[in-house]
Amino acid sequence: MVKQLETPIHSEIVYPDSDGQPMADNTVQFRWIMVIYHNLAWLFAENPEVFVAGDLLWYPVQGDSSRQAPDIMVAFGVPKGDRGSYKQWKENNIAPQVVFEILSPGNTLKEMSKKLLFYDNHGVEEYYLYDPQKNDLTGWLRSGSLLDVIDEMNGWVSPRLGIRFEVLPEVLQLYRPDGQLFADYFQTQQQLNEERQAREVAESALQQERQAKEEERQAREVAESALQQERQAKEVAEERTKRLEQLLREAGIDTDR
Repeated sequence: MVKQLETPIHSEIVYPDSDGQPMADNTVQFRWIMVIYHNLAWLFAENPEVFVAGDLLWYPVQGDSSRQAPDIMVAFGVPKGDRGSYKQWKENNIAPQVVFEILSPGNTLKEMSKKLLFYDNHGVEEYYLYDPQKNDLTGWLRSGSLLDVIDEMNGWVSPRLGIRFEVLPEVLQLYRPDGQLFADYFQTQQQLNEERQAREVAESALQQERQAKEEERQAREVAESALQQERQAKEVAEERTKRLEQLLREAGIDTDR
């Protein structure tokens, strides 16, 4: 009698931490991803309940391997921390509210349409798509159950992030809520170097000022000491004169003549 093998009713779903795709197709796309990611991470660095990630696989539904890897995503109400992937059911079922995609020449219309549909179906509140080659920015904002295209992106302020978008003739500029322009690593490093040099100059000037004050104090002490010595010498001379006059008087010599 042949014993039949038991077939499991449910096969285990695998959720890979990598889709095998590169983070970026070229240096321009990579630079934009890094600039937006680092500036947003810095913007919310003090808030432990804002998670910012780049190129991280997002699985919205348990038991379904459907996923996307947004170039940058921001999830409010989710603690910071390292993750191999973003499994939404393990994050209090909170979908990333804001998503950025940076286009490369290799992205197809079909691919981007599928991403838009995915973000629309899974609760993204704000979706921004930027093509750095064409300097073209498109945004969508959730209205009810659907993502609606934003009519004018120039001057647009993100409701969730508070950042402002300025589409100049040749480049996109993003500003933090405090008005500071998003900066890349080199600009930040240059600013830090300039601040360090300015601090060193200020410290050197302060040290010189302290040294000048110390030299002034020492000179004043020397002058006061000389004046004191002069007073003492004068007092000694006056005392000797008085003593001499007394001796003369005792000798019968009229000192008034």
